[in-house]
Amino acid sequence: MCGIVGYVGYRQAMPILIDSLKRLEYRGYDSCGLALMDQNIQVYKDVGRIEWMEGNLPRCNSCMGIGHTRWATHGIVSKTNAHPHVDCSEKIAVVHNGIIENFQALRDKLTEEGHTFVSQTDTEVIPHLVEKYYNGDLVSSVKRALQDIRGSYAFILMLRGDTRLIVGRKESPLVIGLGDGENFIASDVPALLEYTDRFIYLEDGDLAILS
Repeated sequence: MCGIVGYVGYRQAMPILIDSLKRLEYRGYDSCGLALMDQNIQVYKDVGRIEWMEGNLPRCNSCMGIGHTRWATHGIVSKTNAHPHVDCSEKIAVVHNGIIENFQALRDKLTEEGHTFVSQTDTEVIPHLVEKYYNGDLVSSVKRALQDIRGSYAFILMLRGDTRLIVGRKESPLVIGLGDGENFIASDVPALLEYTDRFIYLEDGDLAILS
């Protein structure tokens, strides 16, 4: 089962994301990755243990980011298939836990419309759908994209230049950790206990905005 984490606040995001991912290692994984908001979205991912990726990460002062540990379902174990995944313009990044049942049909349609896919995963259709429907309002664009998706999901999404994380769940767990001047999101409470003891448990169909 995959693990996902996210942070937005005043501290450096990378150490918090790495620490939170390590606290989710009990869920099992074969690859891992981060996306950090700088002037652009910087994506770092690798096959294997979190420590291996951590040893190759550059210094980054970003105060916002998302992270993921993947257990392969759609697509082989590879750096390309590791999360996060981005859209064509690399403005939208997503981590996701769950299974998108109609991803092949969505992928075929998006490809016909000119979108370019680089992985074998079902998750990659999410940023491309949001890109397709983006109308200047990120939340409404995410809501519209979710109307096309059949299956289960817990996801965290961010858009270049936007200081918010958009999160949602359906049939996959997701919990928000509340801080002072900062907020956290993860698949499970243990990932966040170092940072907060205040939680909001999202229910099926919920969307939330973290800022």
